[in-house]
Parts: sequence; C-alpha cells; structure tokens
Amino acid sequence: MNNENKLDTALAKNMLDSIPQAKPGAKDIVGLVKTDGRVNGYQLSDGAIVSKEEGVALAREGQINGVGIAHRDGKEYLKSIPDGNENNNLSNLPSISGMR
Repeated sequence: MNNENKLDTALAKNMLDSIPQAKPGAKDIVGLVKTDGRVNGYQLSDGAIVSKEEGVALAREGQINGVGIAHRDGKEYLKSIPDGNENNNLSNLPSISGMR
C-alpha cells in the first residue's frame, strides 16, 4: 500500500465512531437488505437477516467481522473498515429486497 492509500485509509477510519474488535466465531455480512434502494438490514454468513439496529448491536458486541460503526442524521449504521481492498466493501455486496 503506498503512502497515499495509507492516508486515505487513515482518514476513512477517522470517520467511524468506533471499530469494535470482532470475537472468534464472529460472522461476516454477506448481503444488504434494501427497501426502495435504502439499506435497512444485513444478511449474515449464518443466513440470519438482521435489522440495521440489530447489526449495530451485534457489531458492538464483537459478533460481526470487518465493520465499524458510523452515524448519519442521528442513526447508527455499519461501514466496512477501510483496508484498501474495494472487493470487501459493504457497498459491493449483493442486495436482498425487503426485510423478511
């Protein structure tokens, strides 16, 4: 990673409110649950589908890998931890329509 990428990664990490430490056995986010194009939940690697709020709570407990917690308009949500690899960003995951 060159110095410019390191700086970009450091700046992106500073925009996260917290970066919880994932515990052994933590799950990955494998899909985004969307309604009308807006993320309102996450599909986990064990097949579970959780709301945005549940995902934040699980991440805070160390139950989800590779995410940090950010906020916008007073609401918390998950973001990928910047690592210079675009392939593992949440925005690149498949979408699932609506909450089940």
